[in-house]
Amino acid sequence: MRALVNRPVMSRAGAIRRIGLVVLAANVVLAAAKGWVWLETGSLAVGSEAANSLVDAVYATVVLGGLYLTTQPPDSEHPHGHERIEPFVALAIALGIFLTGGTVLWQSVTAILSDGMTATESPAAIAVLAGAAVVKTALYRYSLSASRAHDSPALAATALDNRNDVLTASAALVGVLGARFGVPLLDPLAAALVSLGILYTGIEVVRDNVPYLVGGAPSEALQRRILRRALAHPDVEGAHDVIAHYVGPEIDVSIHIEVEGNRTLREAHDIESAIVASIQALDPVDDVFVHIDPKELGEWKRDPDADRLVRGTDERPDDESTVDRGPG
Repeated sequence: MRALVNRPVMSRAGAIRRIGLVVLAANVVLAAAKGWVWLETGSLAVGSEAANSLVDAVYATVVLGGLYLTTQPPDSEHPHGHERIEPFVALAIALGIFLTGGTVLWQSVTAILSDGMTATESPAAIAVLAGAAVVKTALYRYSLSASRAHDSPALAATALDNRNDVLTASAALVGVLGARFGVPLLDPLAAALVSLGILYTGIEVVRDNVPYLVGGAPSEALQRRILRRALAHPDVEGAHDVIAHYVGPEIDVSIHIEVEGNRTLREAHDIESAIVASIQALDPVDDVFVHIDPKELGEWKRDPDADRLVRGTDERPDDESTVDRGPG
């Protein structure tokens, strides 16, 4: 197993746990604030938001536990570490998103059909809902930026869920303002529209994480950089059968390189080691398997997929800071 020198494991682990704690703390505070306003005003919109934040706090606790497991260092039973748990954490978030979207849709449709709409004009309700939208917007941007910096599918799903909460808080605010201006029907109508957006976000989370679980290929841009790093070695004449696929949020690579057959065993070993180190320097890449094909064995061959990748263009620089953004 290679030493994880190219990936700042503890830095990534610390960042992911810190973000999980921030999201959990924010949801607890918001649930308490909304709950107090709901008890004071009896607003259905604020009460639904309080329940939403309470559910968010519960699943944030579960997610934090999952993120703790994913950031544990490698051990004898898990030599590649525990990062492959992350897509399952993201799918747990997707389940929470579906439940939230379905609940909001059910409540809004029920309110419209039963004509049982309740609303409040309380300034406290307006303030807590507006504040919730601001806090959730900040959490969305924070989680999204961190998910990109650390290639974390769980944080990406958390970001999308916080985006959902911005929408639900905004919809509840529209309902409260609608009551203030004599149009309480705006509350359930806005909530119904937002619920559809929430459900679509759940679909996005599932779509983005399934490739991590079924061995999907990374972006062509990353495949191109992998191939070009192999071909950049002066002793490599060509390459074929290039396979890169996700194993959890990390990428395993297998590649055949073509070299002249008069190399010594030590020279062949040095070529293979140099290519492995170069490709592993790409942040999302975990294991790299290089097969050397000497010319004299007749194993050199044309590979249309490799040729297409070589001819492609990539505007991003090919350096160690380049990060693949996942299959989504």
